[in-house]
Amino acid sequence: MEERSEATSPAAPPPSRHRGRRILVWFAVFLVFVAAGAFIAADIYLHRAAPILRTRIINTLATRFDSRVELGRFDVSVLRGFEVSGGGLKIYPNNLDMEKPLFSVDSFSFHTGWQGLFQSPTHIGLVRISGLDINMPPKDQRKDMPRLQQANPQAGQEPGQEATKRKIEVLVDELLIDNAKLVLGTDKPGKIPLEFDIASLRMTSVGAGQPMQFHAVLTNPRPVGNIDSTGTFGPYLTANPGSTPVAGVYQFSHADLGSLKGIGGTLSSTGKYQGTLNNIVVDGQTDTPNFSLDTANHPMPLHTKFHAIVDGTNGDTYLQPVDATLGHSHILARGDVVRAEGGHGHDIRLDVTVDHARIDDMLQLGVKTTPPLMTGALTLHSSFYLPPGKVRVTDKLQLQGHFQIMNAHFTNPKIQAKVDQLSLRGQGKPDEANQEMHGGDAANAASTMQGDFTLGGSKLTIANLVYTVPGANIDMDGVYSLDGKQFDFHGKARLDAHISQMVTGWKSALLKLADPFFAKNGAGTEIPISVTGTNSDPHFGLDFGRKDSDQKPVRSKPAPLPAPATPPQR
Repeated sequence: MEERSEATSPAAPPPSRHRGRRILVWFAVFLVFVAAGAFIAADIYLHRAAPILRTRIINTLATRFDSRVELGRFDVSVLRGFEVSGGGLKIYPNNLDMEKPLFSVDSFSFHTGWQGLFQSPTHIGLVRISGLDINMPPKDQRKDMPRLQQANPQAGQEPGQEATKRKIEVLVDELLIDNAKLVLGTDKPGKIPLEFDIASLRMTSVGAGQPMQFHAVLTNPRPVGNIDSTGTFGPYLTANPGSTPVAGVYQFSHADLGSLKGIGGTLSSTGKYQGTLNNIVVDGQTDTPNFSLDTANHPMPLHTKFHAIVDGTNGDTYLQPVDATLGHSHILARGDVVRAEGGHGHDIRLDVTVDHARIDDMLQLGVKTTPPLMTGALTLHSSFYLPPGKVRVTDKLQLQGHFQIMNAHFTNPKIQAKVDQLSLRGQGKPDEANQEMHGGDAANAASTMQGDFTLGGSKLTIANLVYTVPGANIDMDGVYSLDGKQFDFHGKARLDAHISQMVTGWKSALLKLADPFFAKNGAGTEIPISVTGTNSDPHFGLDFGRKDSDQKPVRSKPAPLPAPATPPQR
């Protein structure tokens, strides 16, 4: 009986299973406490980390720029690591009385890992900034800006470190900036600050005393176009910004010259630069396949190579030189592009030499008439002055200089026929001149001319013009409008032949009595003449009605235009 009852009673659980369940229960309780502790620790850590990081950022900026720092908004998130965002950042230098902050930022954000958060310095991989405004004080006041002391090896400082007990507490690997503006202030009366708008800017290797690599995309306001540049900048010297090193390459593409009144075309440029902010040496080239002036609207290819020195603290540019090719003509220019008095726009002053050139290229560019009035080889030396102003370039452009045209021929048959007849009669060949006048074989005499000129108000004024064809030498002065609607030249013609030798038949016999009256100053004949009318309908004639004082060519030179400024020393 006893053996049967033991066989039919339930079996008791093994002791090992009871122990396993108790371990699982206690482990679960332990995990709950660990999780609770972790959340509590994270909450404490977050509340401690936010003010610590905020303080480090403020201290770093205050140390770096010796400035008072305001930070409006500072938010921290731990959803994906440690993320920070903020805005309303303003930096005011301690030694300057500025109404606007030296630096201001609309918004910023960055991400950093937990591991290095409490390390010093805090290391941040990427910072994004939007709405950065940099307001530099006038040049004379920049000496009072925060000073970066030279390295002191005895104090254990590296180059670029601050001479202060406070130290840099945050280091940044990369900055991404969009919608930035740099304003260079001025204390000159009536002169407005110089502004640079930067669409986007990427800077890497950002750290104390280190140069920054950058990639910038700018929208140039005038002429409108895109500038893409990469290079290095810094280390930035706040005590003397103009001495900050800079180097790089650039591309200026699809610049619409139509945004400048009076000219047209699409310009592209590439080049490289190096130096310091106040002495940037630039070497580059431009291509404008369709350059034009609105007085003619005849597109022409224009290519330039240039060597320039740019003062990045005020935008003044010194060209040394510009080597240009317009059509088939070579142009060499030296001068400067500097901010005008009052600060509205720039004064452009150049010294221009034109050689191995064609007069037809110049006329095609500036005059509406097609084909150009004249062909021939051109040499020219001129001062060039283009003041600022919201008017067409051709209305404000001022040129002044001396020119010479060799082997000139007029494309207008009426004008060239008159020249041919003048040449033949001046050589005492009246029969051939009569044949020319009645449609005979064209003599097509080549002309040479030289003189002093002044261009202004879309009119070309020529003084001391000496015009020479075989058999004749003409001295004239006058005005020619760039639209081809006005010729008004007056002067004297000196011919090799006597007046009686210029005609045939009874006229020749009759005029022999007058030969002594017209033979003057070693010439067979000297008579007053005029060229008036328009480019399409010129009138050549004698000018006996003008007074002797009016007939006498003017030999005085016009007042010089403003000379180019002296460039800074390299």
